[in-house]
Amino acid sequence: MIIAVIGVVFTAWFNARGPDVFDKIGGEPPIKIGHVDIDYSERDIALREPVTDTRERAILLGEGASDSQRDAVLARHHRAPLDHASVTVVLIGNRTNLRIVDIEPRVLARKPVSDGALAFLSTAGEADTVELAADLDAAAPRFTTTKDRNASYFRKKQIDLKRDERVTLSLTVVGKKAYYEFDFLVTALAEDRTEQIEIKGPDKGSFRLTGRADAYRSYYDYGWRPISHDQVCARRKFEGC
Repeated sequence: MIIAVIGVVFTAWFNARGPDVFDKIGGEPPIKIGHVDIDYSERDIALREPVTDTRERAILLGEGASDSQRDAVLARHHRAPLDHASVTVVLIGNRTNLRIVDIEPRVLARKPVSDGALAFLSTAGEADTVELAADLDAAAPRFTTTKDRNASYFRKKQIDLKRDERVTLSLTVVGKKAYYEFDFLVTALAEDRTEQIEIKGPDKGSFRLTGRADAYRSYYDYGWRPISHDQVCARRKFEGC
């Protein structure tokens, strides 16, 4: 009878707190990153250096190349959306109860805007406005809402998660004065203890964003075919036209 009672108590304890204890012992983070994606479909992109290698140019033109090969070429040339980036992040709770108290865009590198190549991969329209946005040009970037650009979102609100519960975040990051490499730093509170989790890009490296240059050393159209500066000016309004 005593053994049976102990078993019942242990089962109740394990169901309530046991998984959290084992996750701590195993070094598991309080939040898992389920998905990360950056939308390149609605933005023109810039490269820091022109693509001059014959094989790399063939890959961009799709001559027997896979999407992963094309992405690898663009990563080597530091592909970055112009002016703003739309990032989707799915976070998964990994504790019985936890609270996300802050998400901070963290600038890892700041350099002059990219002027190696400009690729027209979108129409001239703007992407839809998302709920949270951060300006990397600011001295201390932070996420705000579109209704109040002066107030930090996470100073007023937090996100509560239970184990295996998911939250999808749509984040807009703006930067027009420089080329930026950045990631996100999530601060989570679980059982009165704060932990921080880094969110990297889809390729496990940094996110990238660049402001617009007055002119570029090379230009490409939708299919990565080279076009002239005059063709660029016929398509879009630029200061260099």
